[in-house]
Amino acid sequence: MIRYTETVRVLKNEALTEDIFLLDLQTDKIAEEARPGQFVMVTCRDESRLLPRPISICTSDIQRGIITLVIRRCGKGTAEFARLAAGDSLQVLGPLGNGFPTEKAEGRRALLVGGGVGIPPLLYLAESLPCEKDIILGFRNADTFLTEHFALLGNVHLATEDGSLGTKGNVLDCIRQEQIEGGIIYACGPIPMLRALKAFAQEKNLPCYLSLEERMACGIGACLGCVCRASSPDPHFGTETRRVCADGPVFEAGDILL
Repeated sequence: MIRYTETVRVLKNEALTEDIFLLDLQTDKIAEEARPGQFVMVTCRDESRLLPRPISICTSDIQRGIITLVIRRCGKGTAEFARLAAGDSLQVLGPLGNGFPTEKAEGRRALLVGGGVGIPPLLYLAESLPCEKDIILGFRNADTFLTEHFALLGNVHLATEDGSLGTKGNVLDCIRQEQIEGGIIYACGPIPMLRALKAFAQEKNLPCYLSLEERMACGIGACLGCVCRASSPDPHFGTETRRVCADGPVFEAGDILL
């Protein structure tokens, strides 16, 4: 796997909601190598924050050399990123991890299912899949983001916890109530959502690929700080675990325990 450490330039910082913002970054090499489902490690400019932050790649424009990141402000590091302006620079390592297996969707109708900050990496996937697709997005309320971009790429279905938009409930409630059917599932979001989708895929006998969200320290599999439970022993370490950063973040649903 090819990865680079680059000093990238901020082209745009756009607020999508009060706590969600979009960064366009100019890169020399990362954009060319990035695949749907991969991520980058972004180093804070404040040197007192030693660990970089893992951020999923929302989209990659190979021709223009631009990657887009969508970030939720939830701590000091991401708050620093929220204050960046066009012309500022950042150190970024990537692309990292294994992406979504897009070839598995050939000849099938795909269900792309995202919740919260698990939604952004599905945009690059939606752009990359040539098949028909239904895109099911879950939010807490009507304060949504990226829905207009997804609407250009497939049939968008919304679920909100408070019922202010779309189906009241979660993404699985939306799938069942709207009777959405497909031949393969790709998903990213919180563990309870992924656990429910894994059970649904088993019920319907559908292939299912899940992208896990996890705190990471190194991003390259060296520190073993982001392991998840697996259904079989790891071929390298013999333990029934997988490294989310290096073995994932995308896994076949049957390979991991949630």
